[in-house]
Amino acid sequence: MALTCVGRLHPVLRQLRSAAIPSVWKAALVVPQQGHHLTLVSRPLATKSSKGKVKGQARVNINAALVEDIINLKDVEQDMKNAVDSLKEDFNKNLSIRTSPGAFDHIIVKTKDGKFPLSHLGQITLKSPRLFVINMASFPESADAVVTALRQSQMNLNPELDGTIIRLPVPPVTREHRENLTKLAKQLTNKAKDSVRKIRSTAVQDVKKFKSTVSEDTIKLIEKQIQQMADDISAEMDKQLASKTKELLE
Repeated sequence: MALTCVGRLHPVLRQLRSAAIPSVWKAALVVPQQGHHLTLVSRPLATKSSKGKVKGQARVNINAALVEDIINLKDVEQDMKNAVDSLKEDFNKNLSIRTSPGAFDHIIVKTKDGKFPLSHLGQITLKSPRLFVINMASFPESADAVVTALRQSQMNLNPELDGTIIRLPVPPVTREHRENLTKLAKQLTNKAKDSVRKIRSTAVQDVKKFKSTVSEDTIKLIEKQIQQMADDISAEMDKQLASKTKELLE
């Protein structure tokens, strides 16, 4: 559907700018469309006295129902939020410094029969505060693969295989180890941001497919909304990274 809104906004803007308002205020520019309202722009406007004090770009707030024939913005936003949830899960799995059997739940072992969680192949027990033991009696043929997975887990582990028993000394939590974990946290965050960028790029490409039937102004507004959503999610990921980094270095 084509939205011809720009021409209607100029008179509104002229009226707003000419109004004598003594302080900073916000204006939401709304265009009625078949019983719906599409909020195009909501931003701070300033008088001469406050000019220069207000910073930040205008934010777009599009009624998702009004453009659902072009793109489902709610689905795009949910996909981006799922990336945040995945990042939190990666933090919990890969950045734990606690000594409990659950700390190894995230380790996936590659065997000749496929990939399996470590906990599905061996029985993990904590024999002492400084020693884990993994009993591989049920799947002895996978013992070597488990040792390899443990060494590649970035958990600073040095497993020792003795028949069907894997002894896993608990390494001391050194400052160096904590700093390495913060580097891993940064890598995981960047990976999650890459996922969000791919979601944004795919959504923008989908919107551009409607160039022949939708006005250019509408296309640009939707693209700005998608970029705004991606920026908000990226900022949330930065907060998660800062919180995790502080936790690891305490």
